[in-house]
Amino acid sequence: MTSTEGLSRRRVTAFSTAESSGNESSSPGPSREGNGTHGHAGTALENGNRIAFDPRDLNNEDMEEHGGKLPKLTLLEEILLLGLKDKQGYLSFWNDNISYALRGCILIELALRRRIAMVRDPARRHLPLTDRLIEVIDDRQTGETILDEALKMINTTEEKMGVGSWIDLMSGETWNVLKIGFQLKQVRERLAKGLVDKGILRTEKRNFLLFDMATHPIADTRTKDAIINRIIALLTTRTTTIPPQALDKEGIQARATRSVALVCSAYAASVLDNALARLGYEEREDAFARCDDILAEFCCWPFGTSSGSNPSGSQRKREGHSRVNGKDTIFELIREVKKEMKEEEDLSFEIVATVFEVFSRMDSLL
Repeated sequence: MTSTEGLSRRRVTAFSTAESSGNESSSPGPSREGNGTHGHAGTALENGNRIAFDPRDLNNEDMEEHGGKLPKLTLLEEILLLGLKDKQGYLSFWNDNISYALRGCILIELALRRRIAMVRDPARRHLPLTDRLIEVIDDRQTGETILDEALKMINTTEEKMGVGSWIDLMSGETWNVLKIGFQLKQVRERLAKGLVDKGILRTEKRNFLLFDMATHPIADTRTKDAIINRIIALLTTRTTTIPPQALDKEGIQARATRSVALVCSAYAASVLDNALARLGYEEREDAFARCDDILAEFCCWPFGTSSGSNPSGSQRKREGHSRVNGKDTIFELIREVKKEMKEEEDLSFEIVATVFEVFSRMDSLL
């Protein structure tokens, strides 16, 4: 391609170029010469498809100041991948929860990237988590279209609202016609197209008797397998420590919190079954019980205050060794997540807890 005219430009974050710089012969980086002209032919992932990008996005400062590099895929993309059928390339028609859960994932991702936080008001402690107001603390674009659209919407709205209200509005669940414009439309299809750009999915057309529909089968199964392996490692470990396989690569920003968000969001989106399909019946039931425990510990603020302390010896006898080991792993997970917080009362992480609180009240989990 010799011209970028008419090209729909997709913003790409800095980890893309950083990771592909070692293979410049196959994926040449952008030219920084000239008067700030836009680059072209970068890669979103290692060995990924060639896509357009803006060199102004290639800035590592945003990543380093928040504790490491950003992951290759957003939380939203990971949840969508778990829900897609590998060969057919579409979501279950009976899944009514994934759209709502994805809106919650938007807020989690923005919070972890330090774009939004709770309004710092001591009086908020008297309110339920979902009623505490949120605000934009950094309006710089993230490079992800859906995240930037949500960020702009929160930032330009005069009336501050809570997490529960924003998830409802972005999902279109409102009777207020004046706020219907807050709905984020076609989120799943836009996420799928983004994953096509990254070389994870491919696009096909499938006939469903009365109509044709674009589907997105898995093109890179290793990426989805890596997500599933992280979930299984976290939910089936019998050790008191967090296995390295349950976390993303070293250097990834908030990787312990992201692992918690992955299993809790998958649970709320009703796609956790897909990740646990390879387990036996008893193992799968234990994994769901472990996920319940994790969600219970992280849907409160501060994290881990639902149970208070480590299990006692009498509790160990009543609950059984494997269940207690699971609880020990959760307490270790809480410690790791708290290490990733900038301060004891981290207002961005308070949003993460609030989204989990919304997830815990979803009909599918009651």
